[in-house]
Amino acid sequence: MTTRLSDIADEAGVSVMTVSNVMNGKRARVSPATIERVLGIAARLGYVPNIPARSLAANSSHIVAALVPVGENNSLLVSPHTVAVVGGMETHLRHRGYHVLLRGIEHEDQVAQTVRGWSLDGVVLVEFTDEQIDRLRVDAVPLVAIDSYSANPRAIGVRSDDHAGGRLAGARLADAGHRHMLFAGPPYQGLGVVGQRWTGFREACLEAGLDPRAIEAEEVLTSFEDGRRLGLRLRRDHPEVTAVFATADHLAVGIMAGIVEAGGSVPGDVSVIGFDDLDFARYTTPGLTTVAQDMAAKVAEASRIILEEIEPAEIQPTETEPGTDGTKAPREPVSLDVRLVERGSVGPPRG
Repeated sequence: MTTRLSDIADEAGVSVMTVSNVMNGKRARVSPATIERVLGIAARLGYVPNIPARSLAANSSHIVAALVPVGENNSLLVSPHTVAVVGGMETHLRHRGYHVLLRGIEHEDQVAQTVRGWSLDGVVLVEFTDEQIDRLRVDAVPLVAIDSYSANPRAIGVRSDDHAGGRLAGARLADAGHRHMLFAGPPYQGLGVVGQRWTGFREACLEAGLDPRAIEAEEVLTSFEDGRRLGLRLRRDHPEVTAVFATADHLAVGIMAGIVEAGGSVPGDVSVIGFDDLDFARYTTPGLTTVAQDMAAKVAEASRIILEEIEPAEIQPTETEPGTDGTKAPREPVSLDVRLVERGSVGPPRG
């Protein structure tokens, strides 16, 4: 015999709506004792939710997609940063009764196709460029864009203070005495994430009195192997450089590995600073000095915003601009603080 919500409600002595809220993860207004009692009864009675029927009745799929751009015909090989974002999102949204769909996007028109095909309630864009987000035309569901400076009013940006992070890296290396530095990061246009970090880095170096010609930049993809190849040829292609700021930790660790493989040392010959403070940064030898962004806070903020956009009436009153027709005002982007984490990869320049 199939167990119904009403069976659980009768035994628990609460309303069917209360049981539905507990089973769907909407527990903010339910006491811990009631939650425990309802879940215990549901487990004992063997209640199994009918997800398709529930979605149909609520006119909601309870699915939020984490979309990641991929090359055509390539598999979805997610970066450590993407793993941290998607893993954290899944935890936050699961506790609110939502499922996370992870999908690679080869072409931008697949975003709208995915929204329609899966009847999504919301979309979180991960590692899309600002140019890609600028071109998106998706009006059916809320969009949250991680690490975005896009001008698209439909996409709500959640990011770290990348400009301040670049300044922290430049100032730290200049304080250590370095006077010839290299910025390593992927190709960029405008002032997106990489552009913001480069601008902040260069500003700090110039304020420290460095010759503009002594602040070099090299375009390199943010992977360990691309960083390793840069580290291997660093002495040949940039013989004066004594310090490198890489825009991602896995790129920085690859650069360190290449420097050592080529017969150099970190920080004896070259100092290296990364960006992110992912877990593996503390396990390298030496440990990686890096600009730490609060990944947990960024993921929590992105999850909170997408839920508020999906369920505005249940989470907070809808805010409108004064004098408008009552339509909701666009959200301002959210920028989170960064800090420098000192480990062992920065030292004085070689004598």
